[in-house]
Amino acid sequence: MSDGPARIGLIGDYDASVVAHRGVDASLPLAAETLGLAIEPRWIHTTELGRTPSLAENCDGIWCVPATPYADGAAAIAAIRMARERGVPFLGTCGGYQHALLEFARNRLDLAEAAHEEESPDAALLLIGRLACDLVDVTGPVRLVPGSRLARICGTTELTEGYHCRFGLDPQHRILFEGSGLRIVAEDDLGDPRAFELDGHPFFFGTAFQPERAGLEGRAHPLVTAFVAAAFAHRAVTRENP
Repeated sequence: MSDGPARIGLIGDYDASVVAHRGVDASLPLAAETLGLAIEPRWIHTTELGRTPSLAENCDGIWCVPATPYADGAAAIAAIRMARERGVPFLGTCGGYQHALLEFARNRLDLAEAAHEEESPDAALLLIGRLACDLVDVTGPVRLVPGSRLARICGTTELTEGYHCRFGLDPQHRILFEGSGLRIVAEDDLGDPRAFELDGHPFFFGTAFQPERAGLEGRAHPLVTAFVAAAFAHRAVTRENP
């Protein structure tokens, strides 16, 4: 691999009071240190991204972070679509997970009416709806599908993860993704969806939970570490074959 850092675009509206944002800042250096690789993270406000889409296009990896509604949700979805269609490593956590599901439903499944209840409560298809019970600063079990890429990355089929969310994929709409290549690969103890992965993509994952919180405890989360490794691999290929 050639020298130089991997450019990580952090899509979201940075706020130091948001625990997950501080967790992102803490978790990325830990992942890079674990791998012995150099990274160059950059926070990209969605308003700035809306004006200049190339800010995401020039990244080696895209992490769409928590804390919604975004100032420019359409810009976030456009960046997610770019990552999906161009094979750029992508990680979406919490709000980023929700918007990745929206992007896929709208642009891959042709469900243009798919919406987020937080943004469009009267929409015909509320793909992302209010959770039956808010998951605000709670920790709970997550069960991974055996044999999934996520389970292989984490080295287990059982995790305990932290949340800070009030919205998620409405379980009744889970069926819309069957056979699409986007697979639900994690559930909570009630069977509700908590993570997805996209078949055929170098690295495209979303989690309702917030793996970045491990960084605040001084731990490198395996999913974040795998994301950094994928971004660096993408960087090596694209810069050697421009």
